[in-house]
Amino acid sequence: MQGLAPSSKFISSITLILLLLVLAGAAHGGRQRTPPPCKEMTVYYHNILYDGANTANATAAVAAQPTLLSRSASINDTYFGEIVVFDDLVTAGPALASDPVARAQGFFFYDKKESPNAWFAFSLVFNSTAHRGTLNLMGADLIAEKARDISVVGGTGDFFMARGVATLRTDSYEGLYYFRLRMDIKLYECYV
Repeated sequence: MQGLAPSSKFISSITLILLLLVLAGAAHGGRQRTPPPCKEMTVYYHNILYDGANTANATAAVAAQPTLLSRSASINDTYFGEIVVFDDLVTAGPALASDPVARAQGFFFYDKKESPNAWFAFSLVFNSTAHRGTLNLMGADLIAEKARDISVVGGTGDFFMARGVATLRTDSYEGLYYFRLRMDIKLYECYV
């Protein structure tokens, strides 16, 4: 039996090097470690949906009703296609009377036919001695999950060009007309 030809030796060497690189990556978890956040905060988002009678304290209203598809395709109404616009209070603590830290201004819509699921796009508008500026958030709110993440995609003022993640947890709800989210925000890009 003769030895391998020079081109075969080269291909075998390259294959061995690639295999070793793949194994080395797998041994180290295959991913880079997430750096520590440059800023963290926990705030509480309070949504009070207009119910036809609570005009004085409602902070959100349905801007487009659920589609007929929602009502015909589901035995439990999923609100598929309903759009809600809001200007909600965001506080430092869970109580509605806690110190206000921002306003959450934006919208969400229900986007799943089989079960309630929403998609958020909003800005946290800060205007206090502690913070000025906005944080812009967007992403899927998988309502059935205990904790779910949405992206922090930018910001202004004290949060100029911020990037990160906001972990949402439904902290409290009262029927269809009130819910409170605990938002644990971690910023990984901070320029101010």
